[in-house]
Amino acid sequence: MKSARILVAGAVLAVGPLAACSGGGVGPEQQVDAGGLVQVSPSGGGNVDPSLPVVVTATSGGRLTDVTVVADNGRQVAGALTPDGRSWRSTGSLAAGTHYTVRIAAADGDGNGRGAVQKSFTTLAATATLTATMTPGDKALYGVGEPITVALSHPVHDPAARQIVERALTVRSTPSVTGGWYWVDDSTLHFRPKDYWPAHAVVQASFDLGGAKVQNGLYGGAPASAAFRTGDKMLALTDAGSDYMTVYRNGQQIRSIPITTGKPGFSTRNGIKVVLEQQQEVFMNSSTVGIAAGSPNAYHLDVYWDTRVTWSGEYVHAAPWSEGSQGVANVSHGCTGMSTGNAEWFYSAFRRGDLVQVINSLGHQMEPFGNGFGDWNLGWSDWQKGSALGRTVTTAPADPAAVTGGGSASSGAASASLASVGYLRPSA
Repeated sequence: MKSARILVAGAVLAVGPLAACSGGGVGPEQQVDAGGLVQVSPSGGGNVDPSLPVVVTATSGGRLTDVTVVADNGRQVAGALTPDGRSWRSTGSLAAGTHYTVRIAAADGDGNGRGAVQKSFTTLAATATLTATMTPGDKALYGVGEPITVALSHPVHDPAARQIVERALTVRSTPSVTGGWYWVDDSTLHFRPKDYWPAHAVVQASFDLGGAKVQNGLYGGAPASAAFRTGDKMLALTDAGSDYMTVYRNGQQIRSIPITTGKPGFSTRNGIKVVLEQQQEVFMNSSTVGIAAGSPNAYHLDVYWDTRVTWSGEYVHAAPWSEGSQGVANVSHGCTGMSTGNAEWFYSAFRRGDLVQVINSLGHQMEPFGNGFGDWNLGWSDWQKGSALGRTVTTAPADPAAVTGGGSASSGAASASLASVGYLRPSA
């Protein structure tokens, strides 16, 4: 019995005998010298450009029966075999700085003899790698308004490169939702459902480019992930016209609270906001927002039971100095003030990701981005326009084990450095 010889980029490799089979009066399949050639590109060695495809071609009447290209880390490169078995070409991307093994099985032109061969090469190391920081990643319990955020390590402006990045992002949830990605800027993406997350959902998100090329000199780096759970749907509907806040849990009203919101010149923003963090005490100093000491609107005091909804300093908080105006008039500098008892209750009932919606204020609309999470103020059709791929995402089921061990994202989440920042806005 002869040894099959398969030539790979000019090298002849002998292959040991394979198992024989028979049937239908045909003699056993033999390992024959097919006299054929298998050509592989890239040809081997190191410094291979990872943007090139892997191409395997059978010559001299032979045909390919199987081709696999796998990295040392076990990641397999996708590819397709032509119907006639004469050629295989990779459809997946190669990673930079990675060693690959190509395994090929082939048959002679008559289909009576088979052989196998192995080839390897190493791709060039990346000049720069693209990584991501994803939130929320602490597996904790959040409100149904919490978006998934992605902060990229390098800006990506080119539309084709953005598509590569977006394809590397995966969102899973139980229950399933329809949602989409939105490019806030060249380095930031947000994901939200068309509507809010379902109550008591499990959510997972991941980013994995597999080392693929994003744009010139930039390749995928280490993967990233995020996971969290949602609690009850908590919504505080703040009516600046009636000076009352109505609190709903899962669509059912559970409390009505007299409040005061921003007075003329300091009117509270309208729109939907998401709880960002909570602190039991914040020192508020008007000079940090351009209101000089000695001004009639100046303030300089400790404020308790603080639930932040914008980074510019809008809170729901205790305002014992304005209890006479709560439920009657708007006298604050933009925050939503209430009695100490009501503020403590609100602080305990709400957590990061819960919803605060302001209506009937004279203030402007909440910003969609840059001042907290105003994502929900964009209509769904406008949100879809922010996707580089122009598509929506229907999430596959999440793995409940992905959020095992997470805590609560309720009060006390703020960093100590924020506890003394003089943001807005109690009434003087």
